[in-house]
Amino acid sequence: MLFVFLHHNAPAAAPNIHLYHLFTYLSMYENDNRVVITLDAGGTNLVFGAMRANKFIVDPITLPSRAQDLDKCLETMVEGFRQVIAKLDSKPVAISFAFPGPADYPNGVIGGYLPNFPSFRDGVALGPFLADTFGIPVFINNDGDLFAYGEALGGALPEINARLEAAGSSKRYHNLLGYTFGTGLGVGMVVNDNLNRGDNSCVETFCLRHKKQNHIYVEEGAAIRAIKRVYGELSGNPDHGFEPKDICEIADGKKEGNREAALKAFAEFGEIAGDAIATGVTLVDGLIVVGGGLTGARKYFMPSLLAELRGKLQSLKGEELNRVQMNVFDLDNEDEFATFAKGSERMIKVYGSERTVPYDPMKRVGITVSKLGASQAISIGAYAFALSQIDAKE
Repeated sequence: MLFVFLHHNAPAAAPNIHLYHLFTYLSMYENDNRVVITLDAGGTNLVFGAMRANKFIVDPITLPSRAQDLDKCLETMVEGFRQVIAKLDSKPVAISFAFPGPADYPNGVIGGYLPNFPSFRDGVALGPFLADTFGIPVFINNDGDLFAYGEALGGALPEINARLEAAGSSKRYHNLLGYTFGTGLGVGMVVNDNLNRGDNSCVETFCLRHKKQNHIYVEEGAAIRAIKRVYGELSGNPDHGFEPKDICEIADGKKEGNREAALKAFAEFGEIAGDAIATGVTLVDGLIVVGGGLTGARKYFMPSLLAELRGKLQSLKGEELNRVQMNVFDLDNEDEFATFAKGSERMIKVYGSERTVPYDPMKRVGITVSKLGASQAISIGAYAFALSQIDAKE
């Protein structure tokens, strides 16, 4: 589950909002009447729901996970889904949800290193078990994958493309990297409007090298625990007991504490996360959207994150080149978005004729903070993924 805290620093919605209302982007499923059962699987609680047309249609049902005991955990899942189904006015067509940790997602088998679900570590055929129990298809995915898919279908990707159209730009995007900032550093990848789950259900970013300490993995510097640890180191009080929400309030000057340490903790988070994102966007070449509770502190980490994306590298001969081979824009900054939308398009002649064609030499990508929120994006992703899989088989 994503750690959530205040979003009081989240950017305001873009202008001309009637053109691309943030929660009603053109999605192929926003008017679909089919019902899909969902689950927010956390180590403490399981939260069950149901969606129709990209919206929740029943009050959530919360039950304790009992994740230490496989029999009790599965019993709870069955009970939760049954309670949701009892509230519906039509039969659900599928169950679809995200599960934290490694898995063979196409086959619905959960296993491996699962700190929050230790009873699943030896491998549990969860998807087939639920499909047998309820007689409907079951789809399980990584939460980072579903976050990216939800943002591609009903969040950042259609929003930015609509804003580009409204600005008179011919530029459109079809690739997206979604990152979740919270307990861990999650990622999802959409390529040519399709979710890329990889051949092993193992599209990950947490295990990249930490920029400053290359013997450890990057998540140690780009997660909740990193902000708490760095604040403790810089303030000289490793047992401070503060959560990121508290450290953000210290940075705001609203709570007593070491403000300089708070500011530096968020700045280092941005730098380390930015280095990982730079690697990802160099390979994928698409828009970037970040979500999760930590985005409430975007004004404190985004400057260093952007500085990392816009940084420089050198060849052995001392030649300088950009860290990312595209210009990187903050799409929540209206001035930067205007430059992003405008580009540098011009007309050039076709050799040997008087005909001209448009040419825009400005390679560019942008980063934005999720307006849906990670939980909503994951839910939309789960709903759409289930229906797309069902439709593909018909």
